[in-house]
Amino acid sequence: MRLVSPNYSQVPLVLAHNERIYPLDDRHKEEVLSFLGIRPLNTFIMSSWISDNGLESSFNRGSFYGHRNMAQRLEGVALIGHITLFETESDIALSAFAARTKNCSFAHAVVGRAERVDRFLSYYTQGQVKPRMVCYDLLFQKRLTANVDTVESLRPARSEELDLIAPIHALTAVEESGVNPLERDPAGFRQRCERRIAQRRVWVAIEDGHLKFKADIVSDTPDVVYLEGVYVRPEHRGNGYGARCMTQLTNHLLERTKSVCLLVNRTNEAAQACYRKAGYEFREYYDTLYLQPQQS
Repeated sequence: MRLVSPNYSQVPLVLAHNERIYPLDDRHKEEVLSFLGIRPLNTFIMSSWISDNGLESSFNRGSFYGHRNMAQRLEGVALIGHITLFETESDIALSAFAARTKNCSFAHAVVGRAERVDRFLSYYTQGQVKPRMVCYDLLFQKRLTANVDTVESLRPARSEELDLIAPIHALTAVEESGVNPLERDPAGFRQRCERRIAQRRVWVAIEDGHLKFKADIVSDTPDVVYLEGVYVRPEHRGNGYGARCMTQLTNHLLERTKSVCLLVNRTNEAAQACYRKAGYEFREYYDTLYLQPQQS
């Protein structure tokens, strides 16, 4: 099955002072990755998805755009779609990306540094449409390995475990966004889970048929690996089990990357304690905007 993304107009958007945003394609890959590489801790998801899928892929669930200034220098990149991500310090570029997102019928969430997402929101709403929900997150990062008692069952998931993993991954999405992807897009969601398992990016600890721990590698670059969908079975929470699994997994990942990071809700003190026990440290405030579904 192939995921099909809605098409955007390929006509550049003309802005004031001859500045423009353009749809990006694979001819721009080297330039875009170089631009995103300036601040890898802010751009790890886009960089990884471009490396994995290219700039034009249904797996990105959206389209990439670049913003150029009057000298035609690239000063902003955004993925606009189901998950909207952007990197720019230019308010003109940010305004253009917000306007484009507003015209995207399937835009679901916007993720980024808190101060830039707040600025994005001011352009997106202009006192009118408000987001459905805002999650205030903390970006945690770890750069050094640590000694840990090994969890023998921790390993990459197998394809035959999809039916065990998919409902748990959907549960973590519901807890974060209030939307169940197994209800909204069951076939697409299962396909994405299956693909991630095939890429060996889902790590699990399964014992006696029970999923005790799960974490997904959402993006994977030489600078940053980003984890998401971390789950610990309720009866194993609060006793250090989750921290052991996180430490062991992070040690493994640090063999091939400079750092591992994740986002945690600012109100989730239990999760923060688990990550701190695993050696993670706070780095930056992040926000996630969950957008209102557009009327069809």
